[in-house]
Amino acid sequence: MKHLPKHLRPRWRYLAVGIETWPDAEIGRRAFQRALWYGAGNLLGDAGSADAGLKLLSFSFSGGAGEAVVRVRRGHVEEARATIGCVSAVDGEPVGIRVRGISGTVRACEERYMGRAAASSTQRDVAFEDADRSAVVRGDAYDVRTESGYVGAAAFDIE
Repeated sequence: MKHLPKHLRPRWRYLAVGIETWPDAEIGRRAFQRALWYGAGNLLGDAGSADAGLKLLSFSFSGGAGEAVVRVRRGHVEEARATIGCVSAVDGEPVGIRVRGISGTVRACEERYMGRAAASSTQRDVAFEDADRSAVVRGDAYDVRTESGYVGAAAFDIE
């Protein structure tokens, strides 16, 4: 079987995606891909999600922060952005996902937008709710461990 000529091949766009969640969360590649497909199916329907063709090309995640490259058909970028925005949890772990940028090639996507994961995190004790608690500090954001899990806080919330 012959290949399609270049002008008949599908064209793609690549979305650089930043992922953030609690420091103790573990998110895998398969779970993230499944969350994308599930979100696309719910938002766009079966035919719309098949047309968009969301596919996870690269994925890295550790310490509560990560990044990914998602491939989507040209002309369906806005639907893909909406789908990515609708993903609020992966394997029961709450996540924050942000599209950092869009590119026409994987190489340009990685060079321009990848490698900007959250700054390294440090562990320290802070005063929160009139008690000394353990917190993970990433930049000016504090993830304070409480009895029920983590609570997000800013510098002015911490004494």
